[in-house]
Amino acid sequence: MARDIIEVILPEVEASQSVATKAVTPKTVTAANGIQIKEAAKNKNNSLVIVIENTASSAATVTFTAGDAYPNSMLGDLDISVGATTTIVCQIQDLARFENRDGSINLDFASGFTGNIYAVAKRAGIAPVE
Repeated sequence: MARDIIEVILPEVEASQSVATKAVTPKTVTAANGIQIKEAAKNKNNSLVIVIENTASSAATVTFTAGDAYPNSMLGDLDISVGATTTIVCQIQDLARFENRDGSINLDFASGFTGNIYAVAKRAGIAPVE
């Protein structure tokens, strides 16, 4: 399967170091392709939040697929229900369950799912100098 790829949005902290912001452009989900969140593990621990919007008039299932690294991937896939015309926030607590060796995580969507997705996290380490 050729997955559609999204990158984690890393908001930028303003001068007083009080608030981080970044404009968001959600990715439209093509259910047949699924989504790969590129470099999902390259952020501050437990800060990855995935926002999934179901625009359909019926509930749908999103599957967080087990990663290809041992041992937590042994827990397998995890199905999450998204209600009709609902937006949910998924904060990843056990990234090791879903992380692939390249640092990405994959999501599959039930046939007929329509909606949008984006991922936000807190930067780990020092921000690069531009």
